Amino acid sequence: MQARAVVGGLLLAGGLWAAGAAGAACRGTVYLTLDTCSMRHAAEIAAILRKHEVRATFFLANEKTPRGDHSLDPAWAAYWRARVDEGHAFGSHTWRHGRFVGDAPQGGVRYRPQFGAGAGSTVALTPAQVCEELRAVEAAFKRDTGRALDPVWRAPGGHTTPNALAAAQACGFAHVHWAVAGFLGDELPSEKYPNDALLQRALRNVRDGDVLMAHLGIWSRQEPFAPMLDPLIAGLKQRGLCFRTLREHPQFPSSKAAVPASLAAAAPRGAPR
Repeated sequence: MQARAVVGGLLLAGGLWAAGAAGAACRGTVYLTLDTCSMRHAAEIAAILRKHEVRATFFLANEKTPRGDHSLDPAWAAYWRARVDEGHAFGSHTWRHGRFVGDAPQGGVRYRPQFGAGAGSTVALTPAQVCEELRAVEAAFKRDTGRALDPVWRAPGGHTTPNALAAAQACGFAHVHWAVAGFLGDELPSEKYPNDALLQRALRNVRDGDVLMAHLGIWSRQEPFAPMLDPLIAGLKQRGLCFRTLREHPQFPSSKAAVPASLAAAAPRGAPR
């Protein structure tokens, strides 16, 4: 996947940590988001977040892990409960981690699951079935943590369609993309995009209001990017940027507001905040 133009994103409250910028007043805010993927570095990333007292937003799908299970199996319940206790936010990344490949009649979509029923083939989903695909994540998460998801979702690969956005919105979920500078590149081949180059690019380009995106493990990358979150967080804090969950973003809908189809993943450059 390559960095894409921002097509929609979203942005989030609460928690246990005061995620200040090295004790100084914030000169800006960024929103770290983490998609499940292989979960290979899930524990390491959780430790880095604790070290820096940073709360992030996790987007969950029921993906295969190196342990031979899936990321929303009961065996992962303790991991997710610990993240809830730390005050992170959580959204849906679809149950089967499928790609929305196009729209279909009557508000439907064409969907290609990576895991589970229909994996590798293109299936048709009605709007109600799109909602089921998002809510299945919530059901498993609530079973293991007692907590519902926040009303946000991210399509795998960031690929959405008008009907997918509309169906998710009707289901109570707003889509979250990532800022162009927030694409951390952890899924790119390390032979071509080494860790230090990705780190320096992010430290140079990330700005106030950006949504950042990385994964809890990538199957294909030879040099894992996960350890780079440590110097990345430290470096952005040194620049005066504070980390917040998407619940704390000013565009996040209040309980009385309608859920939008999507929210901006980056503040317009030069816009007041």
